[in-house]
Amino acid sequence: MADYQGDRMRRATTWVVYQMPVKGVPEGVRGICEQWEWDAMELARPGVNTLVQAGIANEGEAERLARGSSGETRPRNAKPAASWASAAAEVLAKAPPAAG
Repeated sequence: MADYQGDRMRRATTWVVYQMPVKGVPEGVRGICEQWEWDAMELARPGVNTLVQAGIANEGEAERLARGSSGETRPRNAKPAASWASAAAEVLAKAPPAAG
């Protein structure tokens, strides 16, 4: 009897990003799995899922590709947020002088 876990550990693992149909989500949802899992899914239900990219070297890279821009760090604003005091001073500076 072959040691499945040991055999899998010795084998180089590549990752796959695929797209699966989901009711109510026209563009579907992306997922990742190891190449052997993709092969098994295709054997069980051919053509149901769409292969986006195969042969990815590591899981993190596959996750980033599957996620796309979702979850990325947002760029910081070039202009710092003004405090209420500086915003009030700016408004008062633009106002006409008070009569009196």
